[in-house]
Amino acid sequence: MTLDLVPLWACILSLAVLMYVLLDGFDLGVGMLFFFRRHDEDRDLMVASVAPIWDFNETWLVLGSGGLLAVFPLAFSIIMPAVYFPILLMLLGLLFRGVAFEFRDVPRARKHVWNTAFAWGSLIATFSQGVVLGNFIRGFPVNGRIYAGTSWDWIAPFPLLTGVGLIVGYCLLGATWLVMKTEGDLQEWARRMARWLLLGLLAFILMVSVWTPLEEPRIAERWFSFPNLLYFAPVPILTLVIAATLWHALSTKRDMLPFLCAMGLFFLSYTGLIISLWPYVAPPSITLWDAATAPMSQQFLMVGTMFLLPVILLYVFWSYWVFRGKVRGDIGYH
Repeated sequence: MTLDLVPLWACILSLAVLMYVLLDGFDLGVGMLFFFRRHDEDRDLMVASVAPIWDFNETWLVLGSGGLLAVFPLAFSIIMPAVYFPILLMLLGLLFRGVAFEFRDVPRARKHVWNTAFAWGSLIATFSQGVVLGNFIRGFPVNGRIYAGTSWDWIAPFPLLTGVGLIVGYCLLGATWLVMKTEGDLQEWARRMARWLLLGLLAFILMVSVWTPLEEPRIAERWFSFPNLLYFAPVPILTLVIAATLWHALSTKRDMLPFLCAMGLFFLSYTGLIISLWPYVAPPSITLWDAATAPMSQQFLMVGTMFLLPVILLYVFWSYWVFRGKVRGDIGYH
């Protein structure tokens, strides 16, 4: 009897996507906050807070996209034509952001140019990711095993809404990260920004939560049929509890708790997404099992992944532990 590895692969790829959103999300948010904080000293601190760990965060993006291609090639062949241009824009945004990281502190560099590239690269990458998310929720028209839409189907109200919503969400992660990593005036400014961004994120969560069941009957049935209504009720309830905790933590000048709560909001939103779409990897018609490669290929790939994944996780925990604490312009971390 062949062991079914599809659920395990789904968990691994889901973990990769979640880790990317949580870890690269806050440094993309820090980049977008450049639009609102223009003091050179503060911008240097903002960059210094993420400089030791920003590039490694994107390892999860490589793992998620590479795993999708290797393990669920049919889904990859359907999803990529639908979101080709958002993916292209995302990669260009990440490229500009990465180059700006390296060149903004080069002697005689035009720092304002690289600061602009850093901010706009972060914005474009985040918006593109939100558009991809919106298209994934809407689903992909399929004829047989081939994508039946066009490469411009992403230009629609719902994907554009989720693109803006993800901008607000990543900015909240970035603001709470700065609350945790900085001190003084920059920290107080980040607290004020986080309050407004929290209200904005809750508004987008509400809009998406209302829009999706109205537009997609399969999602409405999943959430509001009995007894699913009882099983899944903790997700919205916990969202409200964590949002209230985040607001209180900002008001009482806590440093770490706001960032943890912001990550909790993303985790619950991601949980809601999985509840809505399971077991489809290219909704509304292609399931994980439909798109999976041959069992032998899954087993072969799993061997390497079981060695690689613990190493990645250990490095993540180690690097964040090493660079814990506040960052200051004169001595770096302390």
